[in-house]
Amino acid sequence: MGIIRREKTTDVQSIEAVTRYAFMNAAHSDGTEHFIVEALRKAGALTVSLVAEQAGNVIGHVAISPVSISDGSENWFGLGPVSVLPEFQGQGVGSELIREGLDILKALSANGCVVLGEPGYYARFGFKSDTRLALDGVPAEYFTVLAFSHSLAVGKVTYHEAFTVKS
Repeated sequence: MGIIRREKTTDVQSIEAVTRYAFMNAAHSDGTEHFIVEALRKAGALTVSLVAEQAGNVIGHVAISPVSISDGSENWFGLGPVSVLPEFQGQGVGSELIREGLDILKALSANGCVVLGEPGYYARFGFKSDTRLALDGVPAEYFTVLAFSHSLAVGKVTYHEAFTVKS
């Protein structure tokens, strides 16, 4: 499959292209994912930014950024966007990016991670629906949680303002 490594400055254009193509025909996408990644980068809010590389080309990317929780809990993060070029989807690239990203969060002593996405897919990494954490306007089953510590935050989750960019 290639290698998973941290983003380098020289990867920025490739990450933008991968993210654009990955979400181009996705029914749930509004086409802003590449803008979100760029806005997170500019804000210094990309806690984890990993690429999957094959034969010297970037074929996938995962972004992980801090989230705020209304109960004041700290050290919680949001997973996404996760982007893999369409021709490499279904081959485990996204899974490897996610696993490596979560391992880095654990090494950083994060308390947990949330993700908005297909619950069946993210369950394989340990994410579960938990109504104690909520994202406004999103059905609970599509907003899942992975706690790394024994205490779970409780309240409303807010993603970084970069998630509101449209261009």
